Amino acid sequence: MPFVESLALKGKNVFIRVDFNVPIVDGQITDDSRIQGALETIRYVRDQGAKVILGSHFGRPKTEEDRKKLSLEPVAQRLQELLDCEVVLVEEPLSEAPKALLKTLREHQVLMLENLRFFAGETKNEKGLVEAISAYTDVYINDAFGASHRAHSSIVGLPATVSQKAMGFLMKKELEALNGILSGAESPYVAVLGGAKVSDKITIIKDLMNKVDGFIIGGAMAYTFLKAQGNNVGTSLVEKEQIQFAKKMIEGMEAREKKLLLPVDHVVAPRFDAVADEVKTTDSVVVPEGFMGLDIGPQTIKTYAEYLGQAKTIFWNGPMGVFENELFNKGTFAVAEAIAKSEAVSIVGGGDSASAARESGFSKDFTHISTGGGASLEYLQGVPMPGLLALQGKFKDHIVK
Repeated sequence: MPFVESLALKGKNVFIRVDFNVPIVDGQITDDSRIQGALETIRYVRDQGAKVILGSHFGRPKTEEDRKKLSLEPVAQRLQELLDCEVVLVEEPLSEAPKALLKTLREHQVLMLENLRFFAGETKNEKGLVEAISAYTDVYINDAFGASHRAHSSIVGLPATVSQKAMGFLMKKELEALNGILSGAESPYVAVLGGAKVSDKITIIKDLMNKVDGFIIGGAMAYTFLKAQGNNVGTSLVEKEQIQFAKKMIEGMEAREKKLLLPVDHVVAPRFDAVADEVKTTDSVVVPEGFMGLDIGPQTIKTYAEYLGQAKTIFWNGPMGVFENELFNKGTFAVAEAIAKSEAVSIVGGGDSASAARESGFSKDFTHISTGGGASLEYLQGVPMPGLLALQGKFKDHIVK
């Protein structure tokens, strides 16, 4: 796989595909880790004497109102602070404006194209968008691991039209970390899976069953497994159509003589938006009628932490409860702490678990926190990633229209 350090960049216009799809609340970025992650590549390219053009998507804009909410303006402002240089946001990247700006771009300026999903050609992989951007691009760098599982124009179409292309520093770090557990995960290897739905994790569960020594299951998805065992789970979220799969997984792990740890107690409430007085902790696996499980309980935390302390490799994807609510975040943060304090190689598979790892205060103690949720899961499953294929000139369907 070509790497940015192998390219001659001086005097070139370099398009860097970044993933700046960051959480923004009331106009404020609440987690800038994806922006921070791209800084090394941006600085390197700039220091080589090249002109930097940044491209990213942000959200899923569908209406004119979405265009106002999903502008990359707040991201450009934050990047400007981090780089200590001017970031020029180009509202019309398909026009002649970028070419004109590049001609006069000063040493301490960076161009950022407005949200690429504002333009229909991005998600539909149409050649119009590709041709417009390639007209002012000499070199293409993919540093957007979290978006590289999507066959979009800026991921597969653009590199197909640019002769010089490579991955950036963040992409390299992501691949090295994930390749490490793909090629030689030290045993005991434990997968910690959480989140809302079993259906979102079926493929990765099937793939990992033959690779890991044990699973820890938390989050709402745990209640489908508990229901499959015949437990009363109250009004907890259960995917009825996945109960049979859960039964087969439980049986499969038993047949392999591997561990499958499920919650043995819970933090429960009548509803998601419950107040503190309505929250209870059960003393058994049973969830009372009229209540739903919203976090793992103290005994479960203790059991999970002890098992994680024995692990040599840990992959974590998905929170243990509704961690964005402080009434139900203890389980997720306790698991994060247990993983961080273990001696294991620890990989966090992006998404909510990455946010939880950072919010826990132990982010520096993890081996690697991925910037890609869905992308990291697909990569671990061995699913060919369009963005990586495109860098190698192996993605054939690079222009659809």
